Amino acid sequence: MPAPEAADLSLLADAARAAGDIARRHFGQGPESWDKGHGQGPVSEADLEIDAMLHADLTAARRDYGWLSEETADHPQRLSRDRVFIVDPIDGTRAFLAGEPTFTHSLAIVEGGQPVAAAIYLPMKDRLFLAARGQGATRDGAPIRPSDMAAFDGATVLGSRANFANVNWRGGCPPVTRRFVPSLAYRLALVAEGRFDAMVMLRPAWEWDIAAGALIVSEAGGSITNRHGGALRFNNSKPMLDGVIAGGGPLAEALLDRLV
Repeated sequence: MPAPEAADLSLLADAARAAGDIARRHFGQGPESWDKGHGQGPVSEADLEIDAMLHADLTAARRDYGWLSEETADHPQRLSRDRVFIVDPIDGTRAFLAGEPTFTHSLAIVEGGQPVAAAIYLPMKDRLFLAARGQGATRDGAPIRPSDMAAFDGATVLGSRANFANVNWRGGCPPVTRRFVPSLAYRLALVAEGRFDAMVMLRPAWEWDIAAGALIVSEAGGSITNRHGGALRFNNSKPMLDGVIAGGGPLAEALLDRLV
């Protein structure tokens, strides 16, 4: 593994576990929370504490890297940096506040618009997904691979109910089994390890929800694109992507072909 990616991956793994320590301290304790408004959903004191810790520790370790986080005011300075941290302190805040264990910490480093190191950590399950450019993807140190499912029949696809509305699909929604988990990052990790065959997100998605999972999926050997089959590029001036389709390859292509 090239030295920068090795060091960066170790940095992200340690930071993700440190975020988990904070989350576990707040989990089930009724942390203060409020709605951010404008359809952005809730945020809690735990989100902000984790964000502050990650910002302090990561930017101190890599002073020349830019910073993009769901819970930090954005600054255009990141656009001029060669490498950028893209972070979601808690992906699945609603689940976290409801006492559900499937929230994650999602951390990535992007270079030239592409993720080069990534960590997704589920603190309540002590489950750590890692990937570095050109080095494959792992869960708790073991290599992972996506499903090789190619047909709709028998396939299980992750996504919210709105994604499966017939209006989104030529000839109606494909005959797949539908499942949902709250964290977008975790959906991508589940696809990367083959526990589910694909995931769909047809509305615009924030980069911090996707960056780490995108590398984990691709390094595991899977396919990930926007909803039109285009390549994903990160650290955009407006940090949003035009939907996400991920899967083991053949099924992802079949889903893309079926979309309106």
